[in-house]
Amino acid sequence: MPRRACLQYAAAALILAAVPPALFAQWLDYPTPAVPRTSDGKPNLSAPAPRTADGKPDLSGMWGWENRANCGARCNDGQIGREFINIAATLKGPLPYQPWAADLVKQRTADQVKDPNVHCMPRGAPRIWTDDYYKRIIQTPERLIILTERNMQYRQIFTDGRPLPVDPNPTWNGYSSGKWDGDTLVIQTIGFRDDLWLDANGNPLTNAGKIIEKIRRPNFGTLQIEITVDDPKSYTAPWTVQMNQPIVLDSELLDYYCLENEKDAQHMGK
Repeated sequence: MPRRACLQYAAAALILAAVPPALFAQWLDYPTPAVPRTSDGKPNLSAPAPRTADGKPDLSGMWGWENRANCGARCNDGQIGREFINIAATLKGPLPYQPWAADLVKQRTADQVKDPNVHCMPRGAPRIWTDDYYKRIIQTPERLIILTERNMQYRQIFTDGRPLPVDPNPTWNGYSSGKWDGDTLVIQTIGFRDDLWLDANGNPLTNAGKIIEKIRRPNFGTLQIEITVDDPKSYTAPWTVQMNQPIVLDSELLDYYCLENEKDAQHMGK
């Protein structure tokens, strides 16, 4: 190794040795500010939701997903937390498939290797809510921005009054416009690709589909999401599911890109 490179390497090693290890933790234990507390100092997740300067509920924060470990008695039916596998797991009856869509779901369920998720492709807007990855919401007067750990993706929901596009170019997340109805943010999204999977079972969403989301924050620690899928190309009637998202404190998003050092695809389908 040349003398110049040796000196640079030695200098870098000395600098790294002098830096406190906490700097490499990516702020995983950095305290979340403005957390309401109970008398014993614990986070008061039942406290009122924070509000923005204009009086709207502030949906900002880092949010997880509901599972058996954090949803308590609501998980007794064994369905809560399974929306990643089947977004309609909590419905009492089967989805109202069009005949071709029912056949497609059978094919996709039997051959889940075709799921875009398996190939590290974007999952689409609805699957952000059912993902087992953390997400961060950033709320401004003009838009809601959702950052998700998976593949470092983002979604924008405009709240500045703009109409939905007339002839949208199909995308993974679609085009989202939201408005407030009291304390509920009502979001309409159109312009999806024609080949999306709503879940790992392959329930379809086509370019004819519209997603209506209603988001509430009933207290400090909970986000409530109601999703209505209105896709006449795939289903004979609209259908609606509901889910909760728990807040995540004292943590931060981490880089995750599922194609990095990926070695699985070559073995799939064998």
